[in-house]
Amino acid sequence: MNLKSTYILPQLLESVANASPQSEAFRYLEETISYSDLHRKTEQLASYLISLGINKGDRIGIYMNRCLETCIAVYGILKAGAAYVPLDPFTPINRTHAIINDCGITCLVTTPTKRRKIDNLLNEQNSIKTIIGDTIRNTTESISWETIFSVSTDNFEAPNILEQDLAFILYTSGSTGVPKGIMHTHYSALSLAKIAADTYGFTSDDIFGNPAPLHFDPSTFGYFVAPLVGATTVIIPDAHLKMPASLSALIAKEKITVWYSVPLMLIQLLNSGTLSKNDFSSLRWVLFAGEVFITKHLRALMNQWPHAKFSNLYGPAELILCTYYHLPEPPKTDDPIPIGNVWSNTEFKILDENNNDVNPNEPGQLAVRSATMMQGYWNNKLLTERSFHKVTIAEGYDHTYYKTGDLVKLNPKGELLFLGRNDRQIKLRGYRVELDEIELTLLRYKDVEEVAVLVLGKEEEVQELAAVVRPAKDACINLTYLMEFCKVELPSYAVPKTIEFMDDFPRTSSGKISRKEIGKLLEENQI
Repeated sequence: MNLKSTYILPQLLESVANASPQSEAFRYLEETISYSDLHRKTEQLASYLISLGINKGDRIGIYMNRCLETCIAVYGILKAGAAYVPLDPFTPINRTHAIINDCGITCLVTTPTKRRKIDNLLNEQNSIKTIIGDTIRNTTESISWETIFSVSTDNFEAPNILEQDLAFILYTSGSTGVPKGIMHTHYSALSLAKIAADTYGFTSDDIFGNPAPLHFDPSTFGYFVAPLVGATTVIIPDAHLKMPASLSALIAKEKITVWYSVPLMLIQLLNSGTLSKNDFSSLRWVLFAGEVFITKHLRALMNQWPHAKFSNLYGPAELILCTYYHLPEPPKTDDPIPIGNVWSNTEFKILDENNNDVNPNEPGQLAVRSATMMQGYWNNKLLTERSFHKVTIAEGYDHTYYKTGDLVKLNPKGELLFLGRNDRQIKLRGYRVELDEIELTLLRYKDVEEVAVLVLGKEEEVQELAAVVRPAKDACINLTYLMEFCKVELPSYAVPKTIEFMDDFPRTSSGKISRKEIGKLLEENQI
């Protein structure tokens, strides 16, 4: 495939469908779809959407669990010139309702399994006029998938889509509690796909494991990177993600060659996935991102899979990804793993509190200028302007960097080290305290699996640090010894006032620790 000639996402399918029509594009349980069938079905969906009056730039919601219809929805919407907006089916209705209203979504693509939730959603006042994928409804126009797949495309004319046109909007939690919509274009998504394919040498022989929900930015690997090289993507069913042993068997059975997930999923596989019972010889790349992979767990997994190559990826959803760090061998110490070097077509700055470049070897906020950078936040000009750092090159000409909110510094090798979130740096009785640093320290203690450190109390003079620890399976941690460890390893002002234990942590839909929910439980004395 001529990667340079591909400048919009729908061309990915068209190129592979023409070159290798019978190649398997996506697989879900026992169902498969070839690139030629996917190309045809997405064109049918696009044709119907255009007949509805959908125009370039319109936002269309996707509300379903992972399945083959998901990839049809993604590419069908893109072929119609519209932008898809993934709606998490497991999130509260109020949040989904807020996103629909914020985006002005008039059309929703779904499956019959979501019927009850959609009925609840439609009880609210919103802009939805058409439901695709389910037909039993009186309040809106609706059409089944069977009808979509009977649509004629003989006279289909694709709209003129430019690489800078909006492709999708990912909603993440904002600091104010209001979801913020991250706008990505065909150009930013394709840039990610091309850089990733080049960096890791992906080919049409690869089989990608895609466990990420559509509203979580790592899903772009399966939906865009794999089709770029004509590879197959295995969509991991929700049920397998809840059972590590079942997921382990599925990875082996499907002969997955490229795995990309948050570290938690890999830790669960390590601890409860009965890895020794399965053959993972096909696995050649293990990629992880989204949170810190605790070094002791990473070392253990690399020893379990010595034939596979491991790489730490980093990037907020606003950049999708922007750095990588290949691990040539299992780490010998428990020092945190670097986030490494920036991608090609990417550059960075490390800024101080006044948005000036820091001095060499000093920490600061990471700002990135990249081909994968978002266009901005939907319907939020103020937040967009606040999130970018502009460097004037000449009058009327600026270089624009996205300020990640993450603190970093360079190590002696010139690699980026992640130090924590800028918004998790607090002042406590006059001292500057890094909550992430406390967490990383506690994670070095034997049998500590996960940690969440929070600040209790709203007034600064009465604020206290609290740590919540999840012990390793069947482990019994002595609280007195753990507290003594903190007093030795941390300055006195950074030692938690209390340490509590939980068997499991509440999590977001992407698998990250929900510190917000843990904080509520602490305040309500439920821990």
